[in-house]
Amino acid sequence: MASRRRAREFALQALFHADLAAESVSASLNALWSGLLDEDGIGEASGAESEEVEFAARLVMGVDSERDEIDTLIESCSTNWRLARMPIVDRNILRMAAYELRSCADIPATVSINEAVELAKKFGAKESRAFVNGIVDRMARNVGRL
Repeated sequence: MASRRRAREFALQALFHADLAAESVSASLNALWSGLLDEDGIGEASGAESEEVEFAARLVMGVDSERDEIDTLIESCSTNWRLARMPIVDRNILRMAAYELRSCADIPATVSINEAVELAKKFGAKESRAFVNGIVDRMARNVGRL
């Protein structure tokens, strides 16, 4: 069964790779899908369903196309933290959440907030959950979704 949570995990991996390697998000997304199709796969992540691929691509390409506006929103909601100083994982979780809050009216704000926090718990550092939760909540208020 397709899962938007898994799709968000795939999207985070692609955004993280693009950010770390300073390459295009489409190249990172293609590398991710190539790795998943490899006979070894990536453990439990192998065999992405078409709905997961579509949703992950929607998030990654959306973040890329609105990057400047998204980064401005994140920085306006983060006290004493410039985007460049944020951990790469947290920064990209925040970018996905910002994109969902700004541009995905079909996704309830509470879902976007919860999913960002869950990604931070799974992939971030010990403090990531609280950090991400605080900023995503402020972003939701700033864009009028809460």
